[in-house]
Amino acid sequence: MKLSRLQALGSLVLAAILSVPGALADTRGANSPLPGTLNYVEGQATIGDQTLGSNSIGSTTLQTGQSIATDNGKAEVLLTPGVFLRLDDNSSAKMLSPSITYTEVGLQKGRAMVEVAEIHPENDLRIRVDGATTQLLKKGIYSFDVNQGMVRVFDGEARVQDGDSTVKVKGGHELALNETGKLKAEKFDKDAYTSDDLYRWSSLRSSYLAEANADAARTYFVNGWYGPGWYGTGWYWDPWFSAYTFIPADGIFYSPFGWGFYSPLVVYRSPFLYGGHYYHNFGPYYRPGVIAHGYVGPRAGHGFRAVPPPRTMAPQARGFGFHSDFHGGFGPRR
Repeated sequence: MKLSRLQALGSLVLAAILSVPGALADTRGANSPLPGTLNYVEGQATIGDQTLGSNSIGSTTLQTGQSIATDNGKAEVLLTPGVFLRLDDNSSAKMLSPSITYTEVGLQKGRAMVEVAEIHPENDLRIRVDGATTQLLKKGIYSFDVNQGMVRVFDGEARVQDGDSTVKVKGGHELALNETGKLKAEKFDKDAYTSDDLYRWSSLRSSYLAEANADAARTYFVNGWYGPGWYGTGWYWDPWFSAYTFIPADGIFYSPFGWGFYSPLVVYRSPFLYGGHYYHNFGPYYRPGVIAHGYVGPRAGHGFRAVPPPRTMAPQARGFGFHSDFHGGFGPRR
């Protein structure tokens, strides 16, 4: 009898804890991480003499002058909120400037991919390869290869400066850094690279972080408004995914891979939470607009149509549900 009472009391205490948003949040979520924070690692990776493992995630940050290196493994590093640097196998990168307004990383070896889900005019994001500096200007997907001396812009726009030469590289274009003469961007076949291991891994990581966003953002939605622990757009720790995820303050931001990052006010209407569907990749070229105080839907040609939210919702809380012509409905029913 006493044991049953203790069990019942324990259940009540656990239920009370779970009812408090963020009660089980990891202490790593107490503050927004700085640029250079390790967000994921698999296989063999190091920072100097430190071997990186699961315990390093969220608690280890590249300082100025430090390098992260992978052997048979991959790593994901946070830059400014909404920007992810992903290192391929047998690659290394050095933190040159971790400032949130001037963030620069030097790729020393191998390959890296940068996903930019959000960028502000105040952000100055740069990747240095073989003496050439690439400034990322828009949200998009950017690839860097030291061995080939190549910068590729899958989506977005970049400005590359190599010595006295400066050239803009738009989506679907690449720039060879090792060629003699004037820098010139050329078109490349994006379809040929979507089966690449680093590209697929980056897309998968993006999808996991979008799921973490849907999980974490709803903990900050309390009684119709922002709840305890909310400090605005930024990185938030999700203990269930053991990683930081990006949460915008308003509306929905779509990653260049097509995954949604939802604000707390619209997350409960997200496709992840309707119809039992949890994986919604809209394709490598899916580039919807940012939904914030309006009705910007996905671009045509992908079998999706936007469903306006109820008019009774406040403008800042309005998002989109989606119905898929390919997979059946996974948006709110009207």
